[in-house]
Amino acid sequence: MDFPEKLKYTEEHEWLRLEDDNIAYVGITDFAQGELGELVYVEVETVGEHLEIGDTFGTVEAVKTTSDLYMPVSGKILEFNPELDESEGDNPTLVNEDPYGKGWIIKIEMSDPAEIAKLMDAAAYKKIAG
Repeated sequence: MDFPEKLKYTEEHEWLRLEDDNIAYVGITDFAQGELGELVYVEVETVGEHLEIGDTFGTVEAVKTTSDLYMPVSGKILEFNPELDESEGDNPTLVNEDPYGKGWIIKIEMSDPAEIAKLMDAAAYKKIAG
């Protein structure tokens, strides 16, 4: 299982990668995709919306279960990964194959970058994910 040091993590198994001052990418962790199994659908209908930390921004569906996706920080959803979008790339298994790279789910503009301090580093997340 992979726990990249450059990412921040939530207890709900989302990760955040800071790109610029207030732009970040969000996805689910290697642990989460492994627990869910092969993903068959990723839904994000919140592009353009401003959501608060902890709000649901979408869902991932695997063969046997559906799980909500939660905002790791507050902000505006700028983009849903077109490779995952059913109307474009329609390849949800990218999350399984490359959860920290091509399998990112959303791009956000953070409204309060200081909220990153509330997230876990790789060492802390590894303790809860095993």
